[in-house]
Amino acid sequence: MNYPKKVVIGDITVRDGFQHEEKYIPLEAKLWLAEQLILAGFKHIEVTNLGNPTGMPQFKDADELMKKIRNSKKVANLLGSVSLTCVTIREKAVERAIKNKLEGFGPDRILLMVSTSESHHRKNSGLSLDEYWKMSEKYIKMAREAGIKVNGTVSTIWGCPIEGPTEMKKAIEFAKRWFDIGASDVEHADHDGSASPDRIYRYFSMLMDEFQNPQKHIVHLHTTRGWGLANVLAALQAGMTNYEATMGGLGGQPANFVSGVPVSGTGDYYYADPLITGLVSTEDMAVMMDEMGIETNLDIDKILQIGKMVERIVGRPLRSESIKTGRIPKAMTGR
Repeated sequence: MNYPKKVVIGDITVRDGFQHEEKYIPLEAKLWLAEQLILAGFKHIEVTNLGNPTGMPQFKDADELMKKIRNSKKVANLLGSVSLTCVTIREKAVERAIKNKLEGFGPDRILLMVSTSESHHRKNSGLSLDEYWKMSEKYIKMAREAGIKVNGTVSTIWGCPIEGPTEMKKAIEFAKRWFDIGASDVEHADHDGSASPDRIYRYFSMLMDEFQNPQKHIVHLHTTRGWGLANVLAALQAGMTNYEATMGGLGGQPANFVSGVPVSGTGDYYYADPLITGLVSTEDMAVMMDEMGIETNLDIDKILQIGKMVERIVGRPLRSESIKTGRIPKAMTGR
């Protein structure tokens, strides 16, 4: 097997993981998790969404959370090497990010998103693809001038829950377009677990044929059908070095019901059972890569401890196998 010997793993639980929860996660719990992830060695943390919280009340604490992280004494000595990301799908959210940055607590990086499926993109953003590209070109420039890096995400690469099959080549074209208009990096998202390992390998091989260097490309995989780590392995074999995941495999479509109140979210859930969605588990990915001899620069034991606490925060068992079984012993146990 051929795969990189060193990777970067970002954790996006505080935003993508918690956005799918149907109960409000307290601000203090979000802060605790962000701090612990930084202490465990993560250099890329996705923190919140700066869009209108009316439809996604999980993020009603966005500004306060960012302020508390920026002022945290627990991680003050580490924040200089950590990138905090906020999702900013539309114009007002980008403007809010810029304003917050100028006031000293804004994000290091924001995220804009397109889908290769027109209907999925319109449902997520409210704009056509043509309208969104024009908006992004203007607002990326504004963000960069304010000292904020911009991620351009490409979604529905391997299939759309609304339209069905999609064309992978279109996503390569979209990645090029993000860089052409000033994006700092590109996230390639299997947003709902539509991809199989063979197609993951084929796509990222195509991507590397086009770009050669994987450093500015991020692999974002879900495990809806249980293939998450198989897909990670396929991406590794294609040479990809940047990944993101969530603790316990949390996450997915924004909740449309939060703490007893129906909200808009992004409309009806794509699946009959909303709990079947979710990203690849951070714990299991980190343990697997560690066993493969891949350097992550993460504290694996601390990650497993965090995973156990995240289960208590959300109030149910999650998808991590590693927090149940632990790591494989590296020496005689004496049992």
